[in-house]
Order: sequence, then C-alpha cells, then structure tokens
Amino acid sequence: MSGNQLCCQRHEEMEVMEVAEEGRRQVEEQVEQLLAGQGSEVSGCDVGLDQSKPATLRKNVTYIVCGVIFNDKEEVLMVQEAKQDCYKLWYLPAGRVEVGESLGEALRREVKEEAGFDCEPITLLLIQEQGPQWIRFIFLARVTGGNIKSLPAADQESLQASWWDRQSVLPLRGRDILRLIDCGLKYHQDPWHPVTLPVDLSCRHVLQRLVLVFTSSDLDQIWILLVRAPGLHLPTAAAVKTHAVSWAANTVVQEAMPSAYHDHDVNTLGVFSLQHNGRQHGKTDGLCLNTLVALVPDRVQRNEDGEQVAFVPARKPPPVENPRYVWMEVRKPTLREKLLEKTKNTSILPLHSLY
Repeated sequence: MSGNQLCCQRHEEMEVMEVAEEGRRQVEEQVEQLLAGQGSEVSGCDVGLDQSKPATLRKNVTYIVCGVIFNDKEEVLMVQEAKQDCYKLWYLPAGRVEVGESLGEALRREVKEEAGFDCEPITLLLIQEQGPQWIRFIFLARVTGGNIKSLPAADQESLQASWWDRQSVLPLRGRDILRLIDCGLKYHQDPWHPVTLPVDLSCRHVLQRLVLVFTSSDLDQIWILLVRAPGLHLPTAAAVKTHAVSWAANTVVQEAMPSAYHDHDVNTLGVFSLQHNGRQHGKTDGLCLNTLVALVPDRVQRNEDGEQVAFVPARKPPPVENPRYVWMEVRKPTLREKLLEKTKNTSILPLHSLY
C-alpha cells in the first residue's frame, strides 16, 4: 500500500471515528436535555406503531387530571361530589381533560369549577396508567386566587369544597386518593424529584421514548441502548391497548436481544419529562413519556433444563442480536454520574401501572 493510500485510509478511519463521536455527542446532549425536564421533538416511532392508533380524546384515550393542594396548615383541598353515583362523598378536585386542552389548562379548569379557586401547577407528582386508554396525571398545585366554593354555589360539578386536616372523619369517594395526598405532602415538605411539568410538544400517538440503560456490576460504567438509523437515536415505542404503557420497554428489549430477555428484568424507573399538546383533536391528542428504564440481570439464573446456576455479575451489557440496535457507553463524566445516581435512587417522576 502506497503512502498516499495509507494516508487516505487513515483519513477515512478518522472520519468514521468523528461521525461516531458526533453521534455520541448528540445523544448525550439529548439525554441531558431530557434529564433537565425538557422535551425533544418526536420524529418517528421505532416499535409498535402498527399496533397503535392515533390518540383521539373521548374515543380511544382518556386523560384525567387531579390536583393535590395544601394550605398553610398543610390541610388538603377536597371537594364534595354532586354526581349521583358518589353523591356527597369527598374527593380531590379531578376530572377528564377536554378536547383542545393542555393538561395544565384542564387542571386549572377542574379546580376552578369544583373548588372555586384559581390555581397554578407546581409539579407533576405521579402518573398512573391502565394502558394508553386511561392515564391519570396527579399534580401538586397552589392556590393563586378565587374563593372556596360553598353550598349556595353547588352545581353539577360539585356541592362544595373544604380544607381537610386528614384527621377528622370525612366520607371519601375512594381510598386511592390517600396515597396521592401522602405523596403530595412528602413532596411539599421535601421535594424528592425535580420539578416536572408537561412540555408543549405535539405527538400523535401515546409513546414512550426510552433512555434504556445497563449498569456494570461495579457501578462505574453505564450504557444506553440506541437505534442505529436514521442516525443514532433513543428508541421510541408506541403503547398498545392490550398492555401497560411501560410494556413498550419490554418490546424493545425483546426485539433487540431476544436471548437475554428472559434473564433480565426490564424496570421502568420513572419519567424525566412528559410531552403533550392536545390542540388539534385526533392529531395532537397523543403524548410522549421520556422514561428511564434499567435492564437488570436476574440474580436467579437457570439453565435450559430449569436448574438454578450460579449468578455471575455482568461487567458489560448483553450482546445486541438485532442489527437495528447498538449499545453506546456513556463517556461524558457528568452525564454518567447523573444516570448512575438516578438508577440507584430513582429520584424522578414515578410512573405506576394500575393493571
């Protein structure tokens, strides 16, 4: 090989390395953006789109907003139901998102209609889901104006509102809200995840964008699973009606490394950020959950005969079998430390399946 040919080959190798590093840099920047609670435009869907229909409010998706609001005495705002099936029982201000509303607008409207107060959301506390067809968004919020609703103002939305000290007897519509109140009080006293509010970015389907990570057994290296084309990017999977929203991560792992799937747990640890617009009915009623997912080796390993074998700690992620995917080691020190910390403490917005 001549000197010129050798020089050209090295130049081409350098270009490949630079392209690889540029792709790595872009992915790391995007992950940092998501970690900061921001969003990122959804340009496509890698998995499950053929099993998913565009989200259409009141047709195949229902979003519920719920407000947890405290006063200076740490009493929680409650409303007395006017609906016939739960007449005179008490509940947190809550209701369905209407066509054309953002989640924040729906929360403000429900609190105003049911409790008489103007409010502002502080942060999402929790997202609960029963598949893409029913998702509830629980907000911690603060009163910014208005007056508490009294019995003379009773209407079809509610009979009245009141502050509850959580000690006195109050007939509740459902005990599920006790957990939400406790969650809100915990955050009110000592915030344990960053402020997370919906990002105004449109989406047609209910999607999950995955920051799917594998951590080395000595906890000093971390990898992110990526889709190769077009250009390195985080996998995006559509939620399907028959499964929990978080099942999307399992689908991606099954597609990327089927041999390793049954030897690992796929743990959706929480949500970095939530994207929703809702302005155009049937076109932007979807949402994107930017989630942290950990692929964790099952400590109980078995052979093909079902016999238990010794657990061997893994220093590297399981090999990818599908050429669509690739593992990328996180090399940026600050990002690596943040991700390692998040996987240990899961100090991000929780996503709970009610299946």
